[in-house]
Amino acid sequence: MRRRERGNVTVLTVGFLAVLGLLVVVVVNASAAFLERRELMNLADRVALHAADGLDRDAVYTGGIDEAAVLDAADAQSLIRGIVPSDVDVRLSTAGDRVEVRLSRRFALPLVPPGLPDTATIRAEATGRLHLAP
Repeated sequence: MRRRERGNVTVLTVGFLAVLGLLVVVVVNASAAFLERRELMNLADRVALHAADGLDRDAVYTGGIDEAAVLDAADAQSLIRGIVPSDVDVRLSTAGDRVEVRLSRRFALPLVPPGLPDTATIRAEATGRLHLAP
């Protein structure tokens, strides 16, 4: 007795196309998230450099270069205000001559299959140090 094999290729083709579609979604979303993270890392570096310019100039000018240069957190915060977009969460901390920047942003994924989240959180960190040469 012969079984009917009609339609087996169709099931195999549909399964293959579903796997291929899922692979395309993963690659596109991962590539977009990677590019967004690189952009956020560049922004974090730029923010750290601008914030490092916020040294306490009065202490340096009155005490001289031998005096330890200290970064002022309020000055650093005001320096970065103009370069950080409003959708980016900024955490800035200063310690002596160092400034640490942590940025995070919600990112909308370009391709979203049903049942999966449509956003991801992208994070980046950078550190800047102020070093005065004699």
